[in-house]
Amino acid sequence: MRRIGIVVIVCILLISCKSTQVSNEKIFTSVKIDTILKDKISIRPITVSNDKVWYAADKNRVGYKSINDGNKMERALKKDSIKMEFRSIAQTSNSIFVLNVGNPALLYKFSKDLTQKKLVYEEKHEKVFYDCMQFWNDQEGIAIGDPIENCFCIIITRDGGETWTKIPCEKLPKMEDGEAAFAASNSNIVIKGNDTWIVSGGKKSRVFYSSDKGNSWKVYETPIVQGEAMTGIFTSDFYNNKIGFIAGGNYEKPNQNFQNKALTIDGGKTWKLVGENTGFGYASCVQFVPNSNGNQLVSVGASGLFYSYDRGNSWKQFSTDASLYTIRFVNNTTAIAAGKDKIVKIVFR
Repeated sequence: MRRIGIVVIVCILLISCKSTQVSNEKIFTSVKIDTILKDKISIRPITVSNDKVWYAADKNRVGYKSINDGNKMERALKKDSIKMEFRSIAQTSNSIFVLNVGNPALLYKFSKDLTQKKLVYEEKHEKVFYDCMQFWNDQEGIAIGDPIENCFCIIITRDGGETWTKIPCEKLPKMEDGEAAFAASNSNIVIKGNDTWIVSGGKKSRVFYSSDKGNSWKVYETPIVQGEAMTGIFTSDFYNNKIGFIAGGNYEKPNQNFQNKALTIDGGKTWKLVGENTGFGYASCVQFVPNSNGNQLVSVGASGLFYSYDRGNSWKQFSTDASLYTIRFVNNTTAIAAGKDKIVKIVFR
């Protein structure tokens, strides 16, 4: 009888703790969207810090925008007659890095006020196409691109972005025929501490995982739709080193909302499809809401802005705007999104 009483008390305490955890989360019901930059521009990569958003765009343009006071700084880079479209951006404490797609690949290091710039990496090849870039810390960073041989093109810096070294294919996992990456929103790479995940798409769509900052890799299968050139994972995010989310779908069938969202709770080893036949179709960017216990997510893409409070099982549409390509949170309730002709500030309520 005493044992039963103890079990009952423990169960009550566990339920109470769980209820408290859920009740402390703010469940959003609406959003307020303000345009903070409007221009003839296409922006896929952004990075935010304090009150600024840095962006890289088409037509050789790199810039930043103050989120609250309206100030803007932009530079149009010139490299002979090369037309550059930047799809990757990353920041350290003192620098901003941007990397273009196409041949030649050009990686620039900027001061954060954009007054100083330096070309720190250049690669020429007819197949070169870099998709994403992130930093582990102020000294170490990684960028990935579509395969030229039978592996991802991966370049790594260990000296604060001053020099970058391309990793030979024999040190990387082999990719399948028709497997590549999508430069949709600079979210093909996710870093948490030393843990790194890279996602692929196309005829094969998998997750590549490194526990040691890119020195060794494991590869995990996913249930995301794949098999065609424009299918697979377009975006990824991890809340911590266990809870992660991948999304994408079929770019040519943007309303197809099945086999396009999956969740992991074991660091990417296994993935489970969620939100089947509900919520968004093709998505270009997904992000966890900060301080939400890994329960809340937002996505942007062809279906608009969607929100989930239950790890992607159900979704609510907050906006039908299909012109947003990327989104990043500033804090628990405010995010910056960008895309075709604009940058917007989104306050979740």
